[in-house]
Amino acid sequence: MTSYLQQFDPVTQALLATLFTWGVTAAGAGLVFLTRTVNAKLMDSMLGFAAGVMIAASFWSLLAPGIDMAEQMGQIPWLTAVIGFMGGGLFMRLTDRLLPHLHPGFATDQSEGIKTSWQRSTLLVLAITLHNIPEGLAVGVAFGAVSAGLSSATIGGAIALAIGIGLQNFPEGAAVSMPLRREGMGTGKSFFLGQASGMVEPVAGVLGALFVIQMRGVLPYALCFAAGAMIFVVVEELIPESQRVPAHIDLVTIATMAGFSVMMILDVALG
Repeated sequence: MTSYLQQFDPVTQALLATLFTWGVTAAGAGLVFLTRTVNAKLMDSMLGFAAGVMIAASFWSLLAPGIDMAEQMGQIPWLTAVIGFMGGGLFMRLTDRLLPHLHPGFATDQSEGIKTSWQRSTLLVLAITLHNIPEGLAVGVAFGAVSAGLSSATIGGAIALAIGIGLQNFPEGAAVSMPLRREGMGTGKSFFLGQASGMVEPVAGVLGALFVIQMRGVLPYALCFAAGAMIFVVVEELIPESQRVPAHIDLVTIATMAGFSVMMILDVALG
C-alpha cells in the first residue's frame, strides 16, 4: 500500500485515504441491510473502541509528531502544542454550538446547535458529520505533512492514521443508519443517510493537505489542532454515548483500551 500511494502527490494521497475512510463509514451503514437493530451492548462496545482509536491517533499520529516538528522548525514545542491543541477543541466547541445536530437515542427536542425545523434524520446525519470533520482533516494534514520532508512525518504513519480512522468509522455509520431503520425509515434511505455522514471526510482531507502544503510553517499547529478537535469529539460525545448504560461500562472501557492498543500498534508498526 505504501509503494502504491507514493506514486501520487500528497493531495491525491489524502483524497484516496479519505475515500477509504468514507467507504468504511458506508460499510457500517450497510449493516442496515442485514438486520433492523444491533445489540446495544455491541454498539456501545464499538463506540468505545472508536473512542480508543481516536485517543491513540490523537497522540501517536498527530500531537507527538506536531511537537517534534515544532522543535525541528525552531518553534517553542510546548507553546505550539497548546495553541494548536486548544484551538482544535475551541473550534469544535464553536461548531458544536452552531451546527444543528441530534445524537442517536435522544428526542428531537434535545437537538443541539441553532434551533431549526429540520427533520430528525437530517439532524442525526449532522451529528456524525460533526465527528467526521476533524477525522478527515487529520488524515489530510498527516499526508500533507509528509511533503515537508521532516523525519517525524512518514507515509507509513499517515497510512496508519487512515486505517485507524477507517476502523472507528464503521460504528459511526451504523450509529446513523440503524436508529433511522428502527424508526420506520426504508432500508435504502437509512443506508444512504448513514453513509452520507462520511462524505465530508474527503473534502476535509483534501483541504487539510492543501493548507499545510501551501503554509508549511503552520504544519505543527495543524497537527496539534487536529488532535485537539478529535479529543473534543471523544470526550464530549463518543465516551458519554458509549457509557449511557451503567451495566455496559466495564465492557466499554475494555473496548476503549482495545481500540487504543490497535491504533498504537498500527502507528508504531507502520510509522
